[in-house]
Order: sequence, then C-alpha cells, then structure tokens
Amino acid sequence: MLYGYAGNTLRIDLDSQKTEKEPLKKDWVDDFIGGRGFTAKILYDENPPNVDPFDGENRFIIAMGPLSGLFVPASGKTHFCTKSPATGGYGDSNMGGHFGVNMKYAGYDVTIIKGKAKEPSYIFIDNDNVEIRPAAHYWGKGSTEVEELMKKEVGEDFQILTIGEAGENLVNFACISHDFGRQAGRIGIGAVLGSKNIKAIAVRGNKSIPVFDPKGLLKKGKETYAACREKPGFKGWTPEGTAGITNWCNDVGALPTRNFKTSNCDYADKINGKAILKELKITDKGCFSCPIPCGKYGHARTKLGNAYVEGPEYETLSLLGSNCELDDIHAIAYANYICDESGIDTCSAGAVVSFALECYEKGYISKEDMGMDVKWGDLDSIVHILKIISKREGIGDVLALGVRGAAEKIGYDSHRFAIHVKGLEWTGYESRNAPGMMLGYMTSDIGAHHGRCWVLGSDVATAVGGDKNATVHDLISGNSSFDTIPRADHKNVVPLVLKSQHLRPAFDILGTCRLQYMEIGLETKYYEELYYYATGKKMDFEKDLLLLSEKIWHLNRMFNKREIPDFGRKYDYPPARFHEEKIPNGPNKGHVMSLEVIEEMLDTYYEARGWDMNGIPTRETLEKHGLNQCLEFMEL
Repeated sequence: MLYGYAGNTLRIDLDSQKTEKEPLKKDWVDDFIGGRGFTAKILYDENPPNVDPFDGENRFIIAMGPLSGLFVPASGKTHFCTKSPATGGYGDSNMGGHFGVNMKYAGYDVTIIKGKAKEPSYIFIDNDNVEIRPAAHYWGKGSTEVEELMKKEVGEDFQILTIGEAGENLVNFACISHDFGRQAGRIGIGAVLGSKNIKAIAVRGNKSIPVFDPKGLLKKGKETYAACREKPGFKGWTPEGTAGITNWCNDVGALPTRNFKTSNCDYADKINGKAILKELKITDKGCFSCPIPCGKYGHARTKLGNAYVEGPEYETLSLLGSNCELDDIHAIAYANYICDESGIDTCSAGAVVSFALECYEKGYISKEDMGMDVKWGDLDSIVHILKIISKREGIGDVLALGVRGAAEKIGYDSHRFAIHVKGLEWTGYESRNAPGMMLGYMTSDIGAHHGRCWVLGSDVATAVGGDKNATVHDLISGNSSFDTIPRADHKNVVPLVLKSQHLRPAFDILGTCRLQYMEIGLETKYYEELYYYATGKKMDFEKDLLLLSEKIWHLNRMFNKREIPDFGRKYDYPPARFHEEKIPNGPNKGHVMSLEVIEEMLDTYYEARGWDMNGIPTRETLEKHGLNQCLEFMEL
C-alpha cells in the first residue's frame, strides 16, 4: 500500500470521451514523491516532442503531494503542468483553496488530460463517476460567475475550477480560477484548458487517504499547528498577508513603477496592506488547513462599479498598481476583479498593460488600434486594455501574446522595455540593484517568476550591511527606510540563488504551501516528521527533498532544450531596460546591472549547476541525477 497517497491516476481522453483509472506508478512515488515531481516527470515522458501548446496532444496535468489533504498546516496545494503557450517550454503553476484536496479524496493523486472536446464541455468527477458534460451554457461567462452557477447545478459541496473569456480565447497568460479568488496563473495554464474546449472541472470526493501512523500524524499535526502560532511572524504576517511587504519594497527601491522604468513611488501608503485593511477588507480568507490566512476578501467601490474580490496580493498591488501608476486601492482591487472574472493572471496582466501604455505613449500603438485614448494611472484605460486583451479585439489580439510576442509584432525598440525572461513577464521586484534576485529571475525554469527564487532580502542586507539570513518578517518589521542604498555585491550570490531555487519549489512536491516556512519560519524538521507519519518513509529535507528539487530543475531545463530549437544562454538574459537604463529616482537612483556583471553571474551559476557555458546540463550532471532519458537531446 502507498501510504499518504490516494493510489490512482485518472486519465481523460477528450477525443474519445474515455476515462480510465489506473494504479499510481510506484516508480513515480519512489523517484519523484508527488506534486511538482510527478508533473515534471509525466510531461517530459508523455508529451510528444515539439508539440504545439494548443495541440490536443499537449498534456494538462494535475497532481497532489503525499501531504495534500492531511492534518498538516496549509496542505491544500494543487499543482498544474503543461507545455506553456507563453514560453514554448516547461510550464507549471500551483493553487491553494480546496480543489486538489477533493481530487485526492475522490481517489486520484494525478489527473492527465489530453485531446480536445468536440464542443464546450466541463469535466465532472464524483468519486469514481467521471463524465464529460456539455458546457455551452457557460461559454463566454466569467470565471467567478461560472463557479457560482455550477455550484447551483452540481452542488455546493463540489470544488470547481474554471477559466474565463481569456482562456476561451487562448490568451497566452490566461489562468485558472477557483474558490472565488484563487488562481493558478503565470504560464498560460488557462489557455491550454481553453484549447481543449474545457470550461471547468468540478470534483467531489469523500474517500479516506491511508496513512502509515494515524495517531502519530494527528499528534505531530497538532504540534505543528501550535508551533506556527508561536512563531514571532505569526501575528505580523496574518493581518496584511503578502500586501504587508509593499512599503518595504518601496523603501528599498524594489517596487516596479511605470513599466519598471523606476523602482520607487511616492504613493505606496495608498496601495499597501494597511490601505486594504482600512478601505477594502471584509474578512480574512484562507486555504484548506491554513493557520495563517493571507487572503483578504474585500469590497471595491469605483466609478466603473463595485466588486467583491479576494486581494489584492502584493504582486497585484505592484504590477497593476505602481507599475501602471494606479495609486488608488479601490481602483487596483477593481482591476484585480476584472482579471479574475476574465481569467487573466494579474502579474502578467500588469506587465502587459504597462508595456502597452508605454508603447502608446511613444506612438508605437495608435489611438485607432487601441480603441480609445489611454493614459497612465487611469482606471478606465487599464480596464479597457484588460478587456480588449481578453476578447482579443484590436491591439488586444497582439497584447494577448504577452510582452515578448507583442514586442515582436509592434516593432520599433519595444523589445527593450518588454519586461520578461523566456517569454514570461517579470513579477513584482525591480532588481537593478539586487543581483541575486536578478539572477534568480533570469535562470528560472519557467521564466521570470519570484516563486522559484526570492533572495531580495539577502541582496538588500548585503548592500546595507545587515543580516543576509533575515526572514521577510524581520525585514519588514525593522527600520527599512533608506535615502540611498549602496551597490549590492554580486560576487557571492550564486550559492544563495541555488539554495532558494531548490528550496522554494520543494514544498510543491509535498503538496503544502511554503509560506509557513518562508514567512514565519517553521522548521523543516516538522515536514520530515509529518512525511514519515504519513508515508512510513524517512526523509531528510536537505539530502532527499532538496536533491530531488535539484533533479527536477535539470529535467525541466532539458525539457526546454528539447522543445525550443535554439534554447540556451540567450534565453537567460534580462530585458534590455535592466542593463541599459539607470534607475532615475529613489534609494537605488543611478544603479544599473551591467552586462559584464550579468555574464559573470551566468558563468558562475552554470559552473555551479554542472551546465556548459551555453546553459545546458552536461552528460555527467544528467547521469549523476539519473536523467539518462535526456541524453539524446543534449546535442540538438
């Protein structure tokens, strides 16, 4: 028996309308544990090489980990994976809420979907009953609207994920929505589901999950919840959630402003966590089994209308807020709502909208193309751009490609301020004086995403002479107001970046949220012990879990090498703005990341990874990690 697992894989073929339940493969469990490990393995093995992301043969994979759904803090994570339409390479995303837990309770650790339904459809899963049902009556409706309507159709106790209009129209950065405000975003996962004619997936499960030592797990679970409550960051984190870091990012010159033209604004107090508490918040909102609910459910009131919305999170505040020069918390929350209803990732949305505003300002996009006169800091303009992207109308059809694809179509010098890596838009940390953070973005396997690496605190601490190991709570609770910040040292950032790249996504393997560890400092020993009581297997967090996370990093790099003909070093460079333009104001005024420093960091990083100087894992590295199946693609 596989303790800690439901024990089954569900395969759904939309072409034949057939579904099949098969036993979960033991070698998947032994070699890749769960979650992100399963998805990386399956995508590499089962996706036909060079398949188009919108081809039916591109797999859409859902996976949970061994701790998912158990009496473990924040064990409600669901992992999704596919070939990304945004990057053309490996893509994954995870989501909180309650969906994956119910998939596991229904009896499935992994769900693999291929093909394309003949008509708009949704997938209905009620334990062993799996059906593909018509969904034409939902097509064209918004994500949260459909979730509400479907609960009336199938039952309130079903957990539902949906796509919006953007997913239906194959917008490259369309996301999946669930639980009226949780999203799996970033890499265009919603567009792939839309390409399969699937509007939603509804699941209900009431089966039990076998665990190795139920009494031991219950006792250790209680101890772990108690340990979370006793951490110094517990009370500091929960009230504002991720939005609590807004002022600190502004103070240290990391808050993206005006399409990353600069990194500091004078209205941070209007768009921070305290503004959410004062102006928007109705209640806290957490995911399954979470002791530190970071979601803030609130009510936005604007000239365009009112909306109930979860958020905004920090990334939304920075990218739809300061990056678009929107300085009103109600306006940002309303733009957040438009993204949620349309089914667009707010990170990429903010980057694309700000890119569009700059192109319009420079005359690269005409008023006729745009459909109206647009300007920075104007909610009407921002909502208009979001809507034409979702509908793919006018210039929105081009912007739906993301900033890389849009820059290729628009031309001029727009590629210089198209802020992305590998085709994925940069998230909420300007990094021209943060070499570790810059390198983390550059070398991320899915493109520019902070979820893979966050070492900004170390960068800042290095520059100002502080503690490189300080937690986020330590950083934002201390005195973080600086007039100027010295240049950060880039010489020793690689070990920190490597550790963060292995550590942050490691929790995606287990099926838990990383915030308990990252934000409040829950020790890794708890995860080792919880894993043992759940599975009966010993796990050393450093030697086993982080080594597996490293293995997955190499595997994903080789997936990119296999799928992108000229993939290599040039895909790891940051946008030109970051090495050509000095920051014009704020504590990092005058700083720029030179190409010389970028090249030096890449050389050191590749050597430490065991890759050649083009950024491709060597034969020795692949063999060392048991990835012999990748060897045939080394010389492509």
